Amino acid sequence: MAQEEQNNRKEKSELHPRNKHRSRYNFKQLIAASKELKRFVFKNEHNDDSIDFADQNAVKALNRALLKYFYNISQWDIPQDFLCPPIPGRADYIHYVADLLGSSAKGKVPKGNKLNVLDIGVGANCIYPIVGHQEYGWNFVGSEIDPLSVDSAKRIIEANKELQGKIEIRQQSSKMGIFRGIVGAKERFDAVVCNPPFHASLKEAEQGTRQKWRNLGGTEKEVKHVLNFGGNKAELWCPGGERAFVEQMIVQSAQIKNQVLWFTSLVSKSANLKSIYSALVKADAFEVRTVQMSQGQKISRFVAWTFQDDEAQAEWSKGWK
Repeated sequence: MAQEEQNNRKEKSELHPRNKHRSRYNFKQLIAASKELKRFVFKNEHNDDSIDFADQNAVKALNRALLKYFYNISQWDIPQDFLCPPIPGRADYIHYVADLLGSSAKGKVPKGNKLNVLDIGVGANCIYPIVGHQEYGWNFVGSEIDPLSVDSAKRIIEANKELQGKIEIRQQSSKMGIFRGIVGAKERFDAVVCNPPFHASLKEAEQGTRQKWRNLGGTEKEVKHVLNFGGNKAELWCPGGERAFVEQMIVQSAQIKNQVLWFTSLVSKSANLKSIYSALVKADAFEVRTVQMSQGQKISRFVAWTFQDDEAQAEWSKGWK
């Protein structure tokens, strides 16, 4: 039994089969790739190497090492106090979107620069385009409403030759706009990915951040420090929260239904699904799918929809060859 538990700790079998992060972090390899990580690593209660996930600098150093070792990204940084994304979970979303696209091409997962993906709310970290391009060779457009995040994402691209000319960052100037002002009249995207704002108000976002950092063992001083995350507030909340954002995304998706093959969005709260499904029926989506994902004890999902029928999907995918 002890051996079985040890094996379970070594392999995160719930992650997508193509996810490079299924195995536990090999800190020796990661430190060899990025030496700054070494000072944050210690032995935990299982005598395994680990870091303090309540320490922003430690998490940032881990992300830099992961991006360098697995994705050949030599330069990556985000502004102080912007929350670091968990890369294994972000990668999972991209891999499942790849499967989704493959379902429109007789099961063959498409790779290469003939595919174009739009990331709504790319954030300061630019993680989805990085993983999507480095894993599958796709081109990306990332939209973002926060100027600090726009500048940060652009700096990441400019600092890495592998990303230059492959990822474009566009400023969204309208608070109500999702596709409007971003998608050109003659542009086509094979997929849209989105990690929508979770909370419905700034106060709710701050309460959620406090609870998250307390759960990670952060002190009250650290919690207060984290709340001063500046432009990152736009990533965490919007009026009406996740449900309202995704429903508005659905309404606007119907306005460009022939320019995108698959629209997708993460949905963190399962209670929002019923309302989202109703919005998709009203928008007259041809097909709707809900893809379940999990990272450890956390269950997540994304909803995908298309306005293209089976014949149109097959015809669309011919352009990938």
